Amino acid sequence: MGTAALPNDPLWPRAGDWPPLDALDAGERADLALLGVPAYSTSLSPTGAHATPAAIRAALRRYSPTLMADRGHRSEARSLDDLVFADAGDVVEPDGPEGEARVRAAIAQAAARAGTVVALGGDNSLTSPVALGVWGERLPTAGLITLDAHYDLRDGVSNGSPVRRLLEAGLDGRRTVQIGIADFVNSSEYADRARDAGITVVHRDELHRRPMHDVFAEALEIAGAAGGPIHVDLDVDVCDRAVAPGCPASVPGGISAHELRQAARAAGADARVESVDLAEVDATADAPDGRTVRLAALCVLEVAAGIALR
Repeated sequence: MGTAALPNDPLWPRAGDWPPLDALDAGERADLALLGVPAYSTSLSPTGAHATPAAIRAALRRYSPTLMADRGHRSEARSLDDLVFADAGDVVEPDGPEGEARVRAAIAQAAARAGTVVALGGDNSLTSPVALGVWGERLPTAGLITLDAHYDLRDGVSNGSPVRRLLEAGLDGRRTVQIGIADFVNSSEYADRARDAGITVVHRDELHRRPMHDVFAEALEIAGAAGGPIHVDLDVDVCDRAVAPGCPASVPGGISAHELRQAARAAGADARVESVDLAEVDATADAPDGRTVRLAALCVLEVAAGIALR
């Protein structure tokens, strides 16, 4: 992605460059807070995903915090600047047991001061400590929704294991929904694990027959059935490789960028969703135009749009 200076237009505001979370006044809460979690060292594929939080923050400056349609009324424009945004910085060295403890502590602190926290990964290993940090003692009632081509039920500790780790920590599989599970990138053993855990699986092909809005609405009801907090994992490798070449495991035939953005907005629109993560983008392996990082940045804005449209 180019580094040329962006044009300055006083009538065209830019998103991003949000103030530090700890700079908010005492008692003030952010509507949305960012937290960088540059996990990468346990990835099953070589990755430079630790460079991605900074790249997403830079990409946000390419966009305006303005919605051109408000619930279908295309003549209306609405600014997201009415929301309170904040940035909680990055977790230093988030990998390994000590690093994950730092992630859980940092995300819990951010969640205490923000309605919704968006964790910028990093590889998919961040999903486990981020979700656990937000849920805390509410884990028995929590729910999980993943947008991912993969089950992430592998043994061990890696970017392929966060869902299994959350189940072992106490997450009820019956309140777990996995959207976008794809052919040729999983195994029958992991499909059996998902079935045995009671996970609701939405195959990628089902999204050809059902709109994302309807699928995600159903997922929210399943994940929120116990009245607890919901975490949404947006693993960008669920997308078609044409729009997400910066994801090591993305394949041709994944979901569209529009579908991922729809899911991000739907997540922000539901107050039960207290945390969202963006995972598996390797900013160092992106296309020259930075399309994968730009999609991740747009997903941040889509979560904010959902909050604004509640």
